[in-house]
Amino acid sequence: MSFFQSDTFQMMSQALIGGVWVFHGLYSKILNGIPRHQMIVARILGERFAHSATKLIGCAEVLLGVWVFTGMAPAECAALQTLALISMNTLEIMLARSLLISAFGMVLLNLGFIALIWRWALFVPNS
Repeated sequence: MSFFQSDTFQMMSQALIGGVWVFHGLYSKILNGIPRHQMIVARILGERFAHSATKLIGCAEVLLGVWVFTGMAPAECAALQTLALISMNTLEIMLARSLLISAFGMVLLNLGFIALIWRWALFVPNS
């Protein structure tokens, strides 16, 4: 069995995926640790709703991370993560591109993240 088929890789993937959602939800959005996130939301939804919407998006991201940590219904969890990432990336590129560090880099990184998410979700341990 290779490392990429091991329970260790599965657990590391789960921790990384959940951690990314919790970090960006809690630190980047709820605590406003990366103010650019709220600026992007303002560009998409308007300044009036930016603060509250960013906090709500952050809460949803934290909940998504917690769902990953539980390991329950991984395929459904992966599908929701995929939908969330594609939706967010599309809106950001269409409506807030000038605020992005690199649209191409974001898409490339998120495609790799989605691949890891689905690898985690579809893994079935042999034990």
